[in-house]
Amino acid sequence: MSTQQNIYTAGSENHPPMLNKDNYVPWSSRLLRYAKSKPNGKLLMNSIKNGPYVRRMIHEPGDHNSVPPVAESTHEQTDDELTEKEVKQMEADDQAIQTILMGLLEDILLGL
Repeated sequence: MSTQQNIYTAGSENHPPMLNKDNYVPWSSRLLRYAKSKPNGKLLMNSIKNGPYVRRMIHEPGDHNSVPPVAESTHEQTDDELTEKEVKQMEADDQAIQTILMGLLEDILLGL
Protein backbone atom coordinates (compact mmCIF):
# COMPACT_ATOMS: atom_id res chain seq x y z
CA MET A 1 0.00 0.00 0.00
CA SER A 2 1.42 3.39 -0.99
CA THR A 3 1.89 6.28 1.40
CA GLN A 4 -0.98 8.12 -0.31
CA GLN A 5 -3.27 5.12 0.22
CA ASN A 6 -2.19 4.99 3.86
CA ILE A 7 -3.22 8.63 4.24
CA TYR A 8 -6.65 7.94 2.74
CA THR A 9 -7.35 4.86 4.83
CA ALA A 10 -5.87 6.39 7.95
CA GLY A 11 -8.13 7.41 10.70
CA SER A 12 -8.00 6.88 14.37
CA GLU A 13 -9.91 7.64 17.48
CA ASN A 14 -8.51 11.16 17.29
CA HIS A 15 -8.73 11.90 13.58
CA PRO A 16 -11.36 10.99 10.98
CA PRO A 17 -10.38 9.17 7.79
CA MET A 18 -9.11 11.34 4.94
CA LEU A 19 -11.22 11.62 1.79
CA ASN A 20 -9.97 9.87 -1.29
CA LYS A 21 -11.76 11.68 -4.14
CA ASP A 22 -11.80 8.45 -6.16
CA ASN A 23 -13.40 6.40 -3.36
CA TYR A 24 -16.12 8.50 -1.77
CA VAL A 25 -18.40 5.62 -0.70
CA PRO A 26 -15.80 3.77 1.44
CA TRP A 27 -14.70 7.10 2.96
CA SER A 28 -18.25 8.11 3.86
CA SER A 29 -18.80 4.72 5.48
CA ARG A 30 -15.59 5.05 7.53
CA LEU A 31 -16.52 8.63 8.45
CA LEU A 32 -19.91 7.51 9.76
CA ARG A 33 -18.28 4.70 11.77
CA TYR A 34 -15.82 7.24 13.19
CA ALA A 35 -18.65 9.60 14.17
CA LYS A 36 -20.65 6.75 15.70
CA SER A 37 -17.69 5.81 17.90
CA LYS A 38 -17.65 9.22 19.59
CA PRO A 39 -19.38 9.79 22.97
CA ASN A 40 -22.15 11.84 21.30
CA GLY A 41 -22.11 9.61 18.22
CA LYS A 42 -25.89 9.42 17.85
CA LEU A 43 -26.16 13.21 17.61
CA LEU A 44 -23.17 13.40 15.22
CA MET A 45 -24.74 10.76 12.98
CA ASN A 46 -28.03 12.67 12.99
CA SER A 47 -26.26 15.85 11.96
CA ILE A 48 -24.24 14.20 9.18
CA LYS A 49 -27.23 12.34 7.76
CA ASN A 50 -29.92 15.02 8.19
CA GLY A 51 -28.02 18.30 8.18
CA PRO A 52 -27.73 20.81 10.98
CA TYR A 53 -30.53 21.85 13.30
CA VAL A 54 -32.68 24.64 11.88
CA ARG A 55 -34.13 27.04 14.40
CA ARG A 56 -37.93 27.09 14.45
CA MET A 57 -40.07 30.11 13.78
CA ILE A 58 -42.06 30.98 16.92
CA HIS A 59 -45.60 32.26 16.43
CA GLU A 60 -46.67 35.17 18.60
CA PRO A 61 -50.40 35.81 18.68
CA GLY A 62 -51.51 39.38 18.34
CA ASP A 63 -53.55 41.36 20.83
CA HIS A 64 -56.46 42.93 18.99
CA ASN A 65 -57.83 44.46 22.21
CA SER A 66 -54.82 46.68 22.86
CA VAL A 67 -54.59 50.25 21.66
CA PRO A 68 -53.20 50.28 19.06
CA PRO A 69 -53.92 46.64 18.13
CA VAL A 70 -50.87 44.36 17.98
CA ALA A 71 -50.70 42.16 14.89
CA GLU A 72 -49.66 38.51 14.93
CA SER A 73 -45.98 37.96 14.26
CA THR A 74 -43.24 35.34 14.22
CA HIS A 75 -39.61 35.34 15.22
CA GLU A 76 -36.73 32.93 14.90
CA GLN A 77 -36.15 30.81 17.96
CA THR A 78 -33.69 32.55 20.29
CA ASP A 79 -30.96 30.92 22.39
CA ASP A 80 -33.17 31.27 25.46
CA GLU A 81 -35.99 29.37 23.74
CA LEU A 82 -33.82 26.36 22.83
CA THR A 83 -34.36 23.15 24.76
CA GLU A 84 -31.39 21.29 26.23
CA LYS A 85 -31.79 18.65 23.52
CA GLU A 86 -31.70 21.31 20.79
CA VAL A 87 -28.57 22.90 22.28
CA LYS A 88 -26.85 19.50 22.37
CA GLN A 89 -27.82 18.89 18.74
CA MET A 90 -26.45 22.27 17.68
CA GLU A 91 -23.18 21.53 19.49
CA ALA A 92 -23.04 18.15 17.72
CA ASP A 93 -23.71 19.95 14.41
CA ASP A 94 -20.61 22.06 14.96
CA GLN A 95 -18.58 18.99 15.84
CA ALA A 96 -19.91 17.11 12.78
CA ILE A 97 -18.91 19.96 10.47
CA GLN A 98 -15.44 20.04 12.04
CA THR A 99 -15.14 16.24 11.69
CA ILE A 100 -15.99 16.37 7.99
CA LEU A 101 -13.59 19.27 7.37
CA MET A 102 -10.79 17.40 9.14
CA GLY A 103 -11.31 14.52 6.70
CA LEU A 104 -10.84 16.72 3.63
CA LEU A 105 -7.48 17.24 2.01
CA GLU A 106 -6.06 20.73 1.67
CA ASP A 107 -6.61 20.87 -2.10
CA ILE A 108 -10.31 20.24 -1.60
CA LEU A 109 -10.59 22.85 1.16
CA LEU A 110 -8.82 25.46 -0.97
CA GLY A 111 -11.34 24.82 -3.74
CA LEU A 112 -14.32 25.58 -1.47
